[in-house]
Amino acid sequence: MAVLKVSKDDFEKEVLGSEKTVLADFYADWCGPCRALKGIVEEISEELADVKTVKINIDDDEELAETYEVFSIPCLIVFKDGEEVARSVGLRPKDAIVSMLEGV
Repeated sequence: MAVLKVSKDDFEKEVLGSEKTVLADFYADWCGPCRALKGIVEEISEELADVKTVKINIDDDEELAETYEVFSIPCLIVFKDGEEVARSVGLRPKDAIVSMLEGV
C-alpha cells in the first residue's frame, strides 16, 4: 500500500478512525534526515499490509505538529485505535521501526 499524504482535514478519518495500526511520518521537505527516511517508510508501507502508513508535512500542518508535540523531525508516531502508542524521533534503521510496530 502506498504512503498516504494526510492533512488536518482528513487526519481524524485516516489516522484516528483507522481500523489498522497507523505509522504517521511527520516530516518537512527541507529536512535531510526526513528525505533519507522516506524510502524506509515507503518500503514498510509495501511490506506490512496490516499497517497503514501516512505522512504529514509539518510546514503545511503546523496545528497537527503542535497537537502531537512534534518538536524534532523526522518523527514517527504509531497510532492504534485512535491513540498514540509509540514514537520515534530522528533517522532510524528499518528494523528498529518494524520492531516498534511489532511491539504495539
